[in-house]
Amino acid sequence: MKLKQCIAEIIGTCVLVTVGCGTAMLVGCDAQNGCGYILTALAFGLTIVGMAYCVGNISGCHINPAVSLGVLISGGMSFIEFLQYILSQCVGAFIGTGILAAIFSAGGVEDKTGGFGANGLAGVNGSIVAGLVTEVVLTFIFVLTILGVTSKKANHGSFGGVVIGFTLTLVHILGIGLTGTSVNPARSLAPAVVAALGGNIEPLSQLWIFIVAPLAGAALAALVYKFLEKEKAEA
Repeated sequence: MKLKQCIAEIIGTCVLVTVGCGTAMLVGCDAQNGCGYILTALAFGLTIVGMAYCVGNISGCHINPAVSLGVLISGGMSFIEFLQYILSQCVGAFIGTGILAAIFSAGGVEDKTGGFGANGLAGVNGSIVAGLVTEVVLTFIFVLTILGVTSKKANHGSFGGVVIGFTLTLVHILGIGLTGTSVNPARSLAPAVVAALGGNIEPLSQLWIFIVAPLAGAALAALVYKFLEKEKAEA
């Protein structure tokens, strides 16, 4: 794996966390507040669109360990590359969260999420099962879409990044009010850790859900897509 691919994944994930979580911190994600809710969903989705056309030709613009796992299972990368991608994504997420900490602390701006946009189970009344199911299903949808759009047999021209970005917006519209929408372990890890350093340990205690469920959803999506693609080829 080339150094430039690692740098591209760091930049992409940093931008995703900075813009996505930063928007959530600024406008809030309360389901009762439609404006902030939709703005946060769009912030994550539109960031993916931008990064897809910015670093996609360099690293594929995974900027998400769940996506990288889906690509790994689909045979699109080696295990060593997978580990390098995950490390790069986590580094980018921490840089992004650090940027947010600097902006909001230095500027005295209120963090309306109370934890740097960290994910939680408040929307599902603390139910671990509901949180797991939500994240598995949303990640399954997201990663399945990515595998389909980026397949060599796909014919989406230059619109692949738009499709992927709007799919991320879609899953956020449903998931924000439930779990805050992770579908991305790196995006969940950094805010939870930084929030804990600031004294809010609740996101950290629930963090395992937002690592396990997205990875499980991604693995399921990759297996299903491989099955469907194989069946089509045989037909």
